Amino acid sequence: MKRELGIARCGLACCLCSENVKCKGCGQDGFLELDWCKDAEWCENRKCCISKDVMGCYECPDSQCRKGLFSDKIKALAFTEFARRYGKEYLLDCLEKNEKAGIVYHREGIIGDYDEFDDIEKLMEFIRNGR
Repeated sequence: MKRELGIARCGLACCLCSENVKCKGCGQDGFLELDWCKDAEWCENRKCCISKDVMGCYECPDSQCRKGLFSDKIKALAFTEFARRYGKEYLLDCLEKNEKAGIVYHREGIIGDYDEFDDIEKLMEFIRNGR
């Protein structure tokens, strides 16, 4: 786990991502200068957070939002709701504990153990308690 990369604006776990070895996490440079990120220009969640001047969707009071990744990615939605309810640091603590227990964020491509859910509350329970 690269805890210093933290949680992306959309709630996904930059700290556990293995997809882009050049990635510095969405938190770098206040999320404004991300020339190393191929997704920065189209990321609707990033744009919305910048326009609202919040660090992440977890700081936005609109828990019913389905913009960007939230339209079809339960993982991003559940991670965001988890951080909204319990705090970003507790989310990082749980992800670190789960990784040490063998829970995998990216097993095949960008799909891992956190992608096996279709219910936000069940996924948040999994984040909290692991297997």
